[in-house]
Amino acid sequence: MHKVLIITYYWPPAGGPGVQRWLKFVKYLRDYDIEPIVYIPENPNYPIIDESLVDEVPAGVKIYKKPIYEPYGFARIFSKKKTKKISAGIINSKNQSVVEKVMLWIRGNLFIPDARKFWIKPSVDFLVDVIEKENIRTVITTGPPHSLHLIGLELKKRTKIRWITDFRDPWTSIGYHKKLKLTKASQTKHKQLEKLVLNEADKIIVTSKTTKQEFSQITQKPITVITNGYDTTLGNSVALDVDFTISHIGSLLTGRNPISLWKALSELIQEYPDFKKCFKLQLAGVISSDVLESIYFYGLQSFTKLLGYVSHDDALHYQRKSQVLLLIEIDSEETQGIIPGKVFEYMASKRPILGVGPSNWEVGDLIAESNTGKTYTYAQLGELKTTLLQWFQEYKKEELVLPLAEVEQYHRRELTAKLSKFLAWE
Repeated sequence: MHKVLIITYYWPPAGGPGVQRWLKFVKYLRDYDIEPIVYIPENPNYPIIDESLVDEVPAGVKIYKKPIYEPYGFARIFSKKKTKKISAGIINSKNQSVVEKVMLWIRGNLFIPDARKFWIKPSVDFLVDVIEKENIRTVITTGPPHSLHLIGLELKKRTKIRWITDFRDPWTSIGYHKKLKLTKASQTKHKQLEKLVLNEADKIIVTSKTTKQEFSQITQKPITVITNGYDTTLGNSVALDVDFTISHIGSLLTGRNPISLWKALSELIQEYPDFKKCFKLQLAGVISSDVLESIYFYGLQSFTKLLGYVSHDDALHYQRKSQVLLLIEIDSEETQGIIPGKVFEYMASKRPILGVGPSNWEVGDLIAESNTGKTYTYAQLGELKTTLLQWFQEYKKEELVLPLAEVEQYHRRELTAKLSKFLAWE
């Protein structure tokens, strides 16, 4: 059986979508004659914890750990709440305090490529022996944090392993890079490291066609797209909400703020008494203050239910109960290739998806091809309102269904089959 070492920062009990990609690959790799061995930090600083995911780790999988030093622990002395938000990727560009500005500058310019950089050297020293001991031929690094790719880079120099990089998100083109107050020198350093990793790796995995196109301008190495996916049974196994519930499952960070949607909902409430009577906006996860301010500005506060963070199991439950599922991305060119991991679980729930994002958003093609909903830009107020009203009328007739949804190709087992073929060497 071919052994593969997977180097990842996020692993149960970490919560959120980042942990699930490789947790699910590990779950199915043995079905394709590949034995996964996992390397993770011993004392990580996870912004979200979901203990329910611990039970999903396959029995018998060998896991190696090494302590990690993270400067976020030191930064908490100054502001525990703000440090946790920055660690989780919540960067509010409005009304930043002096402490926030200083922390962002330090994060962006002193910790390149990221604050987990201090794990690189001890990990390399440790894993050289593990690779020899376990007779490992292939190493996979997954980021962010992209510092983990530098572990793979050094291991390739010191051993005879074949190295594959997995980019769950882009590196230098991701939206929050612009908010890190990077100096010109820091921007150049990130670009240099990105180019080095892409050209030294043997193969590259990305989660979107947009990222593949971007990376193809930097390297000639083989690149394949393996999206995220779902690992549940299809269909709706729970009773739907009695209310016309529109739910967003997952964090709504700064910038994911479609004013046109809030306005459309506000107008529907004012124009249709039956809509006002039945409508409920349900938000699960961390919601940034600017998004909440906009929702409340349009008079939606009394219709809004904040669930806070929910476990993965509960998230699946809410998805299947909701009448409509809301998917929102920041309106920018940089986010056109961002495909949120939850979109595939949304698809599997077989509830209509209403997507709001940038022009030429890759998610729009996925949703259209799978017959699982509709997507609009931030400017399409009229179209948004028309679709919502149509779905509401179907809801009243108990006819709001997706009989033609085609999503089986995104099951985690199918995606792992694709990964196993990419891992093969002639």
